[in-house]
Amino acid sequence: MHNATTAIRKLSLPEKLYKIQGLRKLFILLILAAVWQLYARNLNNALMFPTLSSVLTGFFKVARSGELWERSAVSLRVIAIAYCMGVTAAGVLTVFAITTRLGTDFLELLTAMFNPLPAIALLPLALLWFGLGYPSIIFVIVHAVTWPVALNVHSGFLGVSDTLRMVGKNYGLRGLRFVFKILIPAAFPQILTGLKVGWAFSWRTLIAAELVFGVSSGKGGLGWFIYEKKNQLDIDLVFAGLLTVIIIGVLVEGLVFKYIEERTVVKWGMKF
Repeated sequence: MHNATTAIRKLSLPEKLYKIQGLRKLFILLILAAVWQLYARNLNNALMFPTLSSVLTGFFKVARSGELWERSAVSLRVIAIAYCMGVTAAGVLTVFAITTRLGTDFLELLTAMFNPLPAIALLPLALLWFGLGYPSIIFVIVHAVTWPVALNVHSGFLGVSDTLRMVGKNYGLRGLRFVFKILIPAAFPQILTGLKVGWAFSWRTLIAAELVFGVSSGKGGLGWFIYEKKNQLDIDLVFAGLLTVIIIGVLVEGLVFKYIEERTVVKWGMKF
């Protein structure tokens, strides 16, 4: 007869470390860095593919000079303005759609027309309408943000259960009060997904747009930094610029949106 209580085996140190997600990701990152360094050294062509060590050297060089932070600040300021405008436009369209039948038809028609249209395809028109500079970039970023956010928010609203809707109506909630008290909290996981998708689209669009005409009065953002360094054949700095784009994207995703998720959907028990 076996003992009813089975001794719990203590995990070894490697097993404990393996359970830490951050360490697993760090291990993968170190492997990728080693592969990059070995491949670049074997290729031995700095104009084609510089080594990771030379990229990091260039990165810290432009970081110490302040140029990289100035360019990053320009890009972040532009995307903050455009992202907020796009989210606001998506919110207005979605509230209009969820409260009126005409609004639903209007949103469905606009998303069917404009969501498949790449934001970069609007650059020539933006240049004609707003001129060379950041108003044009803001226009294309707003386009990139509005439709995926609106689609996710509207989908989240439609997915709210009839029970919750009836509870809200029984409490006399109508119009915007119904949207903010019932629909938004219930659909927030889907809304947050839309905000993440909108951020990713906006960040990619910004960098691509700056690569084309992102300079204004001699000052451009990260995309223009990458373009300038490519023309100067400073390929290690081109990679340093790309590395900065990745780092900012990871930080926003891993810190800002993670914090919002922890304070909302996880705290409310919508995600485990």
